[in-house]
Amino acid sequence: MKPLAPLCILGLLFSSTALAALDCKAYRPDLVRAKNSFATNCVSCHGVNGDGNGPAGQYLVPKPRNFAVDDFRVGGKKPTIAQIVGVITNGLPGTAMVPFSGQIKDEKERCDLAHYVLTFRKK
Repeated sequence: MKPLAPLCILGLLFSSTALAALDCKAYRPDLVRAKNSFATNCVSCHGVNGDGNGPAGQYLVPKPRNFAVDDFRVGGKKPTIAQIVGVITNGLPGTAMVPFSGQIKDEKERCDLAHYVLTFRKK
């Protein structure tokens, strides 16, 4: 039965991402709330401008993502909102990106934050 455990975990990971994606499409994102959430939860690593130059970012390996120019680990150059929400919710193994589902309990706020992260992208 132990070999099934990783599959169950993967199933939970993808199902929670899918649920969050449905919520994200159901309403218009609140980018003001998202900006405040980013300031509270993300700036220390990703920086005010989302460039990965937050005060804690200099000490992290790998360096935090520069949302303006770096490819995302999940989704590459054009990640979906659902993929970003999944990373916010579940973290990113092998990096300092921890799950924020405990700090940001409201799924809609995580959706707002995912939309806000994409505002840093260079067009």
